[in-house]
Amino acid sequence: MKPMSTLRTVAVIGAGPAGLFAARELANAGVQVALINRDIKAGGLAEYGIYPNKYKMKSALRKQFAQVLELPNVAYFGNVQILQDGPLSLANVQSMGFDAVLVCVGAQGTKWLGLEGEDLQGVYHAKDLVYHYNRLPPYSQQSFAIGQRVVCIGAGNVMLDIARWAIQELKVQELTAVVRRGPGDVKFTRKEMESVAANLDLAALEAEIARCAPNLTAVGQDPQEGHKFILSALLHAEPKVSDAQMRFDFLASPHRILGDEHGRVRALEVEDTLLVAREDGSTSAKGQGIYREIAADTVVFCIGDKVDANFGLPLDKWGDFAKHPEPRFPGEGNSYEAYDPETQQAVEGVFLAGWSREASTGVVGAARKDGTLAARAVLSYLDSRSESSNGAMQALESRLDALSTPVVRKPDLLKLEDIEAAQAEEHGLPEFKFSSNQDMLNAMGLGQLEQTS
Repeated sequence: MKPMSTLRTVAVIGAGPAGLFAARELANAGVQVALINRDIKAGGLAEYGIYPNKYKMKSALRKQFAQVLELPNVAYFGNVQILQDGPLSLANVQSMGFDAVLVCVGAQGTKWLGLEGEDLQGVYHAKDLVYHYNRLPPYSQQSFAIGQRVVCIGAGNVMLDIARWAIQELKVQELTAVVRRGPGDVKFTRKEMESVAANLDLAALEAEIARCAPNLTAVGQDPQEGHKFILSALLHAEPKVSDAQMRFDFLASPHRILGDEHGRVRALEVEDTLLVAREDGSTSAKGQGIYREIAADTVVFCIGDKVDANFGLPLDKWGDFAKHPEPRFPGEGNSYEAYDPETQQAVEGVFLAGWSREASTGVVGAARKDGTLAARAVLSYLDSRSESSNGAMQALESRLDALSTPVVRKPDLLKLEDIEAAQAEEHGLPEFKFSSNQDMLNAMGLGQLEQTS
């Protein structure tokens, strides 16, 4: 990318993979980047969403992220939350004079189904649990009562992360994955299935495939293909460390969560479904009006995430940040430009990337590409404008100085990294993480001021 002839300043909000790689692309083009992050540490889901024992993967990513933060024209501001009704809002940032704002805050909300009983004790969303066991404050300090009979709703890699944690770490008695469609429509990878394959209840799986077979065959699916795919994980399965039984319940749509007299989960009621062939060759799952219960102490929704409606951007009819239907600066056919459906106009100078653009879509590699493409869209936008920012960084610094919460900068991160590495070495651990924001701030010498919630 050719460096820009005049200095431009762009605020990138969110320092997950999309935000970090977008910052790199912008910085390499000569743009001054203000990287604003809710968390103290950079990395987002790459830091707090990858299963804890994948040390090699996380170490490689951290090295790449560190290289981005080392760029001289990337300024980092951590422990800074942007909220529509908070001390610092998107409108505040827009008013500071940045040439553009790129939103990469991910999908901070959680997606639910609106079922009866979702408020019972023992009902959780996978994101909260993933953050908990990955030690992201404040989730790391919260208590989650996980029973011996766990039911996960969903059939993706996140479901398997929860299953792995429950089976290997908590050593529950049984875990059942409830899947609205059939075994041929699961979304997880064989590699992720290897983590719990040794705990598969093989007899129950065979019986479940046999139960679904007539319907699958009727819509042109081979029931044995899904069966073989799941069993293929046995070849390189991780060693069995508990007696937990892992089961699947296919062609089952969650209907309501049933509780006991103490307000705790006792079962998930599901409606049997059938796959129905569509004219285009695809299938849809249709409820049959037949209901049954799956005994459970804990129900975990593993169905994806949604954006935070309180962030300050217009939403589309699906509740996502609205994207311009006819973008002026597309990237590989995608729109990266924020849009206001009411005025039918672009939100001038504001762009989207990563899960802020498409919630729960893709992993780190996809976020890297999306952040890079979004940055190129921003650069095209900047090339179309003659004026440049004046004093945006100073305005941001002044506003941050007025906040009651400490702001974490690059030297602070380096100090924290050294302290945590020393703690890991001292205790003989693969890695060490402080469990609270306050502990991290204290370690960096940033005091004990009240934290942004």
